[in-house]
Amino acid sequence: MTAPLPPSPGGQLARAVKDSKAPAISRAAAVLRLLGKSDTPLPLQAIARELGLVPSTCLYVLRALAAEELVSFDPDTKRYALEAGVLTLARQWLRRNHFPDLAQPVLDRLALQFGVTMLGVQIFGLDKIIAVAVAQAGTFQVSVQVGSRFPALISATGRCIAAFGNYPEAQLEARFKPLRWDDPPSFEEWQKQVAQTREQGFGIDQGNYIAGMTVLAAPVWKGPDGNGRGRPGHALVAIGLGSALQRSGLPELAEALLHAARTLSGQMGG
Repeated sequence: MTAPLPPSPGGQLARAVKDSKAPAISRAAAVLRLLGKSDTPLPLQAIARELGLVPSTCLYVLRALAAEELVSFDPDTKRYALEAGVLTLARQWLRRNHFPDLAQPVLDRLALQFGVTMLGVQIFGLDKIIAVAVAQAGTFQVSVQVGSRFPALISATGRCIAAFGNYPEAQLEARFKPLRWDDPPSFEEWQKQVAQTREQGFGIDQGNYIAGMTVLAAPVWKGPDGNGRGRPGHALVAIGLGSALQRSGLPELAEALLHAARTLSGQMGG
């Protein structure tokens, strides 16, 4: 059985385009993301409607992306899809980023051991987190794929980012307010959970983000910045049914997750 993650807010890509200071780039990126999320090729009108674009503007963007071999067009069906050119960009990123290769065996092992869905995510400040490695086991799985994006401060990973990121409280509160949870904590409750994360070294979300699901996250540290301080660059995330984890050993999972994250931190130079 597969449990889907809560859908991203409707029109999120459209709002990003509207608010962007570089709309041409944002439109192209939004088109690529939309096509990447779709299981089937999409027609012009559907793309324009979803992104809140004028069809003529959307067509201009699609033609430019097709010229760069990032998008393909089927003249028979009049539909657009991602083209193989995106793989060139992905390969270049993978050659520079060793985290997915290092994390995948760890994720596979923990997923099988505890019957959970495991993610390796990359953290982009207070903007977003992106799944870069995934492993699944057990009969109840969360529907998430490599490339899935989430708001930075959501769920257990967000508590880690807030706990160890050295961000001002006002900045955290501004990013916290628009988050969507199944059972949203107040900012004051969330702050207490962030403090607990700082003390125990890992974050935990028990039914706030997804009802009935427990999410644990442990930070993987990167090297210090110019001020000599380190911040989490990645995180290991475990997702499972709350009731099942309580029966099968939540403390053991937390300990294994934390140990794996510390080992990866050393391998990544953090």
